[in-house]
Order: sequence, then structure tokens, then C-alpha cells
Amino acid sequence: MNDPIRSGLAGGWRHIDASLLTRNLTTLEADVVIVGTGAGGGVTAELLSAAGLRVVLVEEGPLRSSADFKMREAEAYPELYQESAARKTSDKAINILQGRCVGGSTTVNWTSSFRTPPEVFDYWQRRFGLRQLSSTAMSSWFAVMESKLSVRAWETPPNPNNRVLVAGSEQLGIATGSIRRNVKGCWNLGYCGMGCPTNAKQSMLLTTIPAALARGATLCTRLRGERLRFAGSRISALECLALQADGIRPSGRRVHLRARHFVVAAGAIGSPALLLRSGVPDPQRLLGSRTFLHPVVISAALMPDRVDAYAGAPQSIYSDHFLHQAPIDGPLGFKLEAAPLHPVLYATTLQGFGEAHVRLMREFTHANVLLALLRDGFHPESRGGQVRLGSDGLPVLDYPLGEAIWEAARRALLAMAEIQFAAGARWVSPVHEAATGYTSWAEARKGIAELPLKPFVCRVVSAHVMGGCAMADGAQRGVVDHRGRHFWLENLSVHDGSVFPTSLGVNPQLSIYGLTARNASLLAAELLGRPPPLIP
Repeated sequence: MNDPIRSGLAGGWRHIDASLLTRNLTTLEADVVIVGTGAGGGVTAELLSAAGLRVVLVEEGPLRSSADFKMREAEAYPELYQESAARKTSDKAINILQGRCVGGSTTVNWTSSFRTPPEVFDYWQRRFGLRQLSSTAMSSWFAVMESKLSVRAWETPPNPNNRVLVAGSEQLGIATGSIRRNVKGCWNLGYCGMGCPTNAKQSMLLTTIPAALARGATLCTRLRGERLRFAGSRISALECLALQADGIRPSGRRVHLRARHFVVAAGAIGSPALLLRSGVPDPQRLLGSRTFLHPVVISAALMPDRVDAYAGAPQSIYSDHFLHQAPIDGPLGFKLEAAPLHPVLYATTLQGFGEAHVRLMREFTHANVLLALLRDGFHPESRGGQVRLGSDGLPVLDYPLGEAIWEAARRALLAMAEIQFAAGARWVSPVHEAATGYTSWAEARKGIAELPLKPFVCRVVSAHVMGGCAMADGAQRGVVDHRGRHFWLENLSVHDGSVFPTSLGVNPQLSIYGLTARNASLLAAELLGRPPPLIP
């Protein structure tokens, strides 16, 4: 199979692997420097390079491609994820799956594509003054990115793992829907989380970044954006550290980048961290605050027949039934999805140890898992977390789990258990250290109601990080404006999920694509002295 990344490199794409540098680089200049190559950085790079601007991309992780994706967890997690897929909050209570490679999380996500819900835009308008953003105003930008990235209905029947959510919900009268996916010619293998080996997933690795490189952009990998240098209201340079081949330890080489404009798109942990290290103006101490995760709680089930949850489209069914049972700023709602299972992920997420853990592993092929994504950031007691810098200057996320989260977690665990039993499960257990599992819904209802819910005992994970550089209508309550422009530094933009002032309640990649397309188009017009694109 053709590997477009290797073909492009052979054809002359400009790629600097900073781990191979033998001296400092101090001469790289561009119109725009972009830090990060995920959903925000990738879209920005394509649109700015298409406008004729000189672009340099900075990526901390490696450049890998379909030829490198072998569908093996032991290779994929250390190569493609932050902290080998073991990134955690500061207290170790929440595990965070986040990409760390060219394409960022778009290279390793499960392709679920949802537009920002209308009620979220409405809340942002009321609470943060973002009157320019609404479902109507953003619809054309979403449509453009959906077309570009082949976001469409997944018409293949759901795999047995997702069918559990369908079957149980139907029995209980709970509405479900089909998840749209950004794939083209998908082989339905089920290993999206380890990088797509068939080039079906329309990630930034395969789409926007190759388009930018083909237009002359420069990609620097194994390079950490360390500090923005600025004087007055303008940034003059970005200082970067070259990393060794392990992608972790600095090599001692430095790279100095100059540009007219700087775009930070390092994700909702990395972007606040870079701005904090740089000491950018932050008089309201908003940087890194209100960082949201969609805390996820998990319900595991054993079904009578084989499920083989590693095979087939990872996520193709969802239910929003429990998102709309209270006002958006009331008790936390949650979205239900099914998660794929692979041996390492399954083994390291499940509760228990010793013989109890062995018994669950023996049942791997019969296991089903449902996820509940808790919509944080709207309830007054759901304030999210705080990104800060550790002693080594790298980011740390504090994320207290308060009563509002645990109350929603209990409702979610009950809902998922009822659905799994309604689908025919012979055994169901929350992923919780004190749960021994239940063989009937009546037993589960009583047991889950009595479970102690607290960190480390109840497993909480997340793959969605948002906030930390929030948008608002003014510097009193936001870091950037509705265009992603920094309130205090005139040639700095933030183009990633860190600009969301709350979580979304849906998988965030399409929201980042659409908002970035809008804001990168506005930026290109400004830098080139052209009229801005028509915005509804």
C-alpha cells in the first residue's frame, strides 16, 4: 500500500527531525509559527499555507505513518501517546489518553465526529458573551470541514460491542443514534487507537499536514516549544528544545524561530503550559484554569456470546438520552458510547488483581464496555481543573473530583448496568475496586447505590481535554476572544480545544476543526491585508 508520508518526504517535503540535530538552529523564519499538529494546528497549517503564507510547524512527538502502524499496543502507546498512554492528573486519580505525534490525537482517536451542540453555544453566549458563535453561525464551517475530512454516516452495521448499547436501549425505550466518522474506504479493522494502517482515517496526519507540506511548509518534529519571547505587546520569537530520539529528554540543542504571528495549538494541557512558561500577561490568573476532561466512568459486562470488542468500528453508536434530563447548568448529564477493547487497555483499566483479574482476562472475548462521558463545566460546582507547571517546567493537571461529579457518576453507572442487563448480559460490574459484579439488574441497582465513590476506588478516565485558554468577550473572563486572539499580545492566537470555556458533552474533534477553520481564515485575511471571509 502506498504510504503518502514517505512518498512526500522522498519528493522533497521540508522535515526537520530535531533529535538528529548536531548544532543549534537560529535562522528559521516564517510568516507564522504553529506549535502543535493536532486538530487545531493541522487545519491552521493547511489554510495559512493555501493563502500563500510561509508556515513552520513545531511538534513534540515523532512523524509516523501507515507503514509504522502495526496494530500492536506495545509499540503504539509509547510512540504515539503522551506518557505512553499513561498520562494522569497530579493525584493519579484520572488517566488521560492524549496523542503525542504528528497529527496529535487525530492520529489515534476513534474517529467519532459530532458538531458542537446548540445548547452549548447558547450557554457560551449567555455566560461568556460569545455572541458571534452559534450553531447557525458555525454551520457552514462545520460543513466545510466535514466535506474536507469525509465526515459521514457510518453505514456498516455496528459490531457486537456497539450492538449491546443498541439492544439494551431498545428494550428500555432509550433513543440511540449512529456516530458519524471521518473515514474513507475504512477496512473496519478496529485498531484506530494505534494509528490507521490503511490510510482510511482522515486525520491531520493524512490530510491537512501533507497539504501544507506540499505547499512548502516546514515540519519540525521531536521539538518542544519551550518559551515565547515578547516585548511590549508583540512576540518576537519562539525558543524550542530539541528532544532525543526517545522524545522525552532534551538533547541540548536549541532552535530559535521567528515569525510575524504565532499560533499555539498544543492541546488543552500543552497550550496553557507553554503560555505559563513564557510568562505571558495574565492579570486575572485565568491561564490553565477551567480545564475540562469529560470525566468518564465505565461499566463492564460479560455477554453470553462472543463480543470481540477489538474488531470493527470502535465507536458507532451513542445515546444522548441522559444529557437532556436536566437544564444544562443543573445536575451533570452524560453521553453514552461503547469503547473498543484491546488486551493491554483492558488489563490496565479493569479493577482487581491476582486471580480475580485473571478470571476477567479469560473472558476477554465476551466482554462489553460502555462509557459515560460526564459533561463538566456548566454546573456551578463543576469547575474543572487547573494546569500548572511542575518543577521541571512540564505541565501538571490538578483535577479535583467533587460531589457534583460523583453524583452524576452513580447515575451513569446505574444507567449503563441497566442497559447491559437489558441486552442480555450475564454479569455486569462498574469498573470499581469494591465491586465484585452482579448477575441481575435488581442486584446491580442495590449494589451500585451503596458503592463508595471516590478517587482510586472508582476508575475515572478521559480522552477529551478542553479549556485552559478560554474564549470570552473580554480579558476579565477570558484568555482569548472569539477569534482565538490573545487579549494582551497582538500577534498570538490559540487554535485548539483549550479555547472552549466549558466542556462540550460530545467528542471534541469536529468542534475544533470547525472553529479553527473559521479563525484561521480570519487570521489569513488579516495577515495578507484582505477582506475577511463572510461569516454568518
